[in-house]
Amino acid sequence: MKYLVLGSSGQIGSPLCKYLKDQGNKIFEFDIVNNEKEDLRINNNVLLSDYIQESDFVFFLAFDVGGSRYLSKYQHSFDFFDNNVKIMSNTFPELKKHNKPFIFTSSQMSNMSYSPYGVAKAIGERYVNTMNGLTVKFWNVYGVEHDLEKAHVITDFIIKAQKTGIIDMMTDGLELRQFLHVEDCSRCLYILSQNFQKLDKIKDYHITSFEWISILDLANIVASQFDDVKVVPAKTKDMVQQDKRNKQNPYILNFWEPKISLEEGIKSIIKELK
Repeated sequence: MKYLVLGSSGQIGSPLCKYLKDQGNKIFEFDIVNNEKEDLRINNNVLLSDYIQESDFVFFLAFDVGGSRYLSKYQHSFDFFDNNVKIMSNTFPELKKHNKPFIFTSSQMSNMSYSPYGVAKAIGERYVNTMNGLTVKFWNVYGVEHDLEKAHVITDFIIKAQKTGIIDMMTDGLELRQFLHVEDCSRCLYILSQNFQKLDKIKDYHITSFEWISILDLANIVASQFDDVKVVPAKTKDMVQQDKRNKQNPYILNFWEPKISLEEGIKSIIKELK
């Protein structure tokens, strides 16, 4: 099967490409990191159109996004929202023109109207509802990251533990989150693509671990993997998700279930970063 992965060099895209290749598939990679011609903000991008036409299935992962630190700094800016609107307004019409089956990766934050990131993902979901596509909602998928400006909380904590011996937190850490290792996520996406034609597109597909943990407890798990690392919570409350807790939909468990525990996943990332 020929897969096109939009956002193929990202935190999720890169491991997904490897997983798809390991299953014996042909992969077309598409990411601005690889080549400036692979910029989804380019209107009427002939290269994008050619790749979509050649592929059997498309994973739409590309988005201007990062962890809480990145979102706090940029998501209210013009460029952040404009980048994501352009990515969608150029890509969805090409998917529609070629009538290709695809998966759009949204977020569990898509119903949080105070978040520009959440609003942008909600717009993407509306596009998908009019097309031959499937929306999935990610809940804090984590893996090895190399763009530290956009790094998410687990990478942030690991880097701080390695470099300073102190995990100084952005918040008091009382907010609750769910985290899923990228290998579990890649396996899930592949299973969904293989079962695409018989999937109910109206259902909510929440890709998550289904296990809640506080950010403070997460910091302590990371700290426990090192010698003499101190965790220092801040007094600030979380303002990115404003500690809003969505309820995950378990329907995805009819097709897939996570296998990698949070502690196992953190250990694997520490090993790779070393």
